[in-house]
Amino acid sequence: MATVILVRHGRSTANATGLLAGRAAGVSLDQIGRDQAARTGDRLAPVPLVGVVSSPLERCQQTAQFILDRQTGAPYAPVDLDLTECDYGQWQGRTLSDLTTEALWPIVQSQPSAVVFPGGESMAAMQARSVAAIRRHDAAFEAEYGPGAVWAAVSHGDIIKSVLADALGMHLDLFQRITVGPASISIVHYGASRPSVYASNTDGGDLRWLSNGIHSGDAPVGGGAGQETP
Repeated sequence: MATVILVRHGRSTANATGLLAGRAAGVSLDQIGRDQAARTGDRLAPVPLVGVVSSPLERCQQTAQFILDRQTGAPYAPVDLDLTECDYGQWQGRTLSDLTTEALWPIVQSQPSAVVFPGGESMAAMQARSVAAIRRHDAAFEAEYGPGAVWAAVSHGDIIKSVLADALGMHLDLFQRITVGPASISIVHYGASRPSVYASNTDGGDLRWLSNGIHSGDAPVGGGAGQETP
């Protein structure tokens, strides 16, 4: 299969002030977030992406543009509603410090599979739609460009954590063990027999080794020699 680079948006104005932005309109990157997104774009510049799929929310589209601006080609750049932020319902727009006093908060931390946000979405439904979207795009890019294709999906923290949990074979109730920082890069390759996670929550490092894609087979016993950088 193809290889997907999961990119969280850079720091937003809501992140900086401790607000749960959710799907609210008009939440953009702050200056730190723009700098983070630019660095992520620079890291991905040597990797010829066949597509950059983004959540429709402004902070993700801004981050995606920093990536697209540094690509030498013109990769396919659609928006996918299934990669949008979780619908936090009545929690949207409230401060995280206030939300920690809610009875639902400890359940979000320890048993997210049981969480339905008041007036919003369940975390299980969030994971189901986002994983399905990633796998759908991944199969489409492979069908068009071959198994060496590399593409990027720009989305949100909980979305990317849920995709990584699925790729790692983790129950959703364990996904809070995963950290996904602003503008971080995680890498998943969906092989014929299972997904492989090549990176998680990285904010530095040379990615030129991805320029030829990943052609995986059986897992090397002992870890193998790793990927070669051109």
